[in-house]
Amino acid sequence: EVQLVESGGGLAQAGGFLQLSCAVSGLPFDDSAIGWFRQAPGKEREGVSCISNVDGGSFYSDSVKDRFTIFSDNARNTVYMQIENLKPEDTAVYYCAAVKSSIATLHVDFYDYWGQGTQVTVSS
Repeated sequence: EVQLVESGGGLAQAGGFLQLSCAVSGLPFDDSAIGWFRQAPGKEREGVSCISNVDGGSFYSDSVKDRFTIFSDNARNTVYMQIENLKPEDTAVYYCAAVKSSIATLHVDFYDYWGQGTQVTVSS
C-alpha cells in the first residue's frame, strides 16, 4: 500500500519560514516523481512544485518559484518543501502526491497517490 504523510504545517507569521515534509512508503522512491499542491478555501487545487527522484529535475509554479524550494532525501524516502518569506496568500492545505514516473509535472491529474494534507496558515 502506498502511503504519503505530510507534516510541518501550522500557523506562521508573514515573512517567516516553514519546511513541509512528505514521507513516502510503498512506492519505489528512486523511480518516482513527487508533487506539492495546495488548495485554499474556495479555490482549485494548484501545483506549486515537483521533483523527479530519477534525475532530480524540479519545477515550480511562477507564483512561488522565488520562495519555494523542493528537494528529496532518498535515504529517508522523504521530499521536503521549504517556504521562505511566507505570505498570507500561502494559506492553504498543502498536499504531496506521487507517481511512478521519471517525469515530474504540476498537473493534478498526473499523480496516482495523495497524502491527507497539512494546513498552513499565515497571519499578516
